[in-house]
Amino acid sequence: MPYSSTHKEKTRTRIVEVARTLFNIHGFHGVTIDMVMAKAGLTRGGFYNHFSTKEDLFCAAVSSFLMGRGARWRHEAGINAMNPDSEAALQMIQSYLSDAHLGAVQDQCPMIALPSDVARASPEVRAAFQQLLTAMVGLLQRSLLQQEDPQARQKAMAMAALCVGGMVLARTLPECELATEIRSAALQTATAMTSSS
Repeated sequence: MPYSSTHKEKTRTRIVEVARTLFNIHGFHGVTIDMVMAKAGLTRGGFYNHFSTKEDLFCAAVSSFLMGRGARWRHEAGINAMNPDSEAALQMIQSYLSDAHLGAVQDQCPMIALPSDVARASPEVRAAFQQLLTAMVGLLQRSLLQQEDPQARQKAMAMAALCVGGMVLARTLPECELATEIRSAALQTATAMTSSS
């Protein structure tokens, strides 16, 4: 008896979520199709019912963050992405640059966990990564516009760069005072931008 379309979609979602966490932990080249399928509790042959290549899966994993783990993360931070209030930018910055986000490697945003892998990936993967950044900038910008900030777009891009850059450096450096200082500086600077001048 053939599986229903719902079953197929649930299976695909499980594969993508497992892959996303494995890519975050091991990077693109450190993950094999066999690893993903074993962790998902499926056979390697089943992979090709959903994806043509590991690169296709990588693209799906990056794309999935926005409405998957990223949506849960925004909800936990009290951020309404569809209608952000004037406090949403501050909430986003504080949550993004938090100890909890830094420590939860498997749940981190792909912009933190995978930038060097994405830079070497296909145009489709890079477009999915760009979609994440665009969504982050858009949320920050809409929040700042609630305060009628005339520099909302420019500030939103700078905030996103501080958040992502601060976390990339903090994740990359060994646990040391410099990593803490960089994240703290990014937090303070981005937070200061949330008040319109």
